[in-house]
Amino acid sequence: MKIKEIIVVEGKDDTTAIKRAVDADTIETNGSAINEETIEKIKLAQEIRGVIIFTDPDFPGQKIRQTIADRVPRCKHAFIPKEDALHKYGKGVGVEHASPEIIRQALRDAHTMQEEVVEEITQEDLVLAGLVGGPGSRERREKLGKLLRIGYTNGKQLHKRLMMFHISKEAFADAVRVILQEDKDA
Repeated sequence: MKIKEIIVVEGKDDTTAIKRAVDADTIETNGSAINEETIEKIKLAQEIRGVIIFTDPDFPGQKIRQTIADRVPRCKHAFIPKEDALHKYGKGVGVEHASPEIIRQALRDAHTMQEEVVEEITQEDLVLAGLVGGPGSRERREKLGKLLRIGYTNGKQLHKRLMMFHISKEAFADAVRVILQEDKDA
C-alpha cells in the first residue's frame, strides 16, 4: 500500500513500524517539543503532498497532534485505539507497537478535520448519550472513538473532536445506539 501523503510520527521507532506496514515517507517530531524547523517541514509537506498526523494514543501524542493541527491546517488524522498500541509486555503505548494491519487500517480511515458542521451535536446530546459526567462514560467514549474512527478523547474534548471531524448527528446517533445496545447485552 503506497501512501501519497507524508505521515507525521513522533519518533524513529514509529517510522520503522509505518514502513513495515506501508510504502510511505515520514517526518518525525522527536517528541512533544516540536521546533519551528519541524513545523516548517510539515507545512511544506502539506502544500506539496498532504500530511497525515499519526501520533500515539496518549496525552503527549494528543498534544503533538493539536500543536500541528493548530499550525498546519487541513491535515488528515489517523488514530489507533490504545489497546492496539500497547507493548506486548505492557511497557508503554505507541504507534511502534501496533501491527502492520492496524496501521494500514488507521491510514485507510484517516479523516480531515473540517471547519463547518451541518447539524451540530450539542453538549446535551453527549450527556444524554452517557458519554460525559456519569458512570461508564469513559468506556462509552472509548467505544465511540473506535466506531467513528476519531480516537479516544476525554469528556472535555469530545465535543470539539466531533465538530472538527464533521461527524454528522446521524452518524453520532447510530454509534450511540450501537454502544447502548452493547451495554444492554453485557
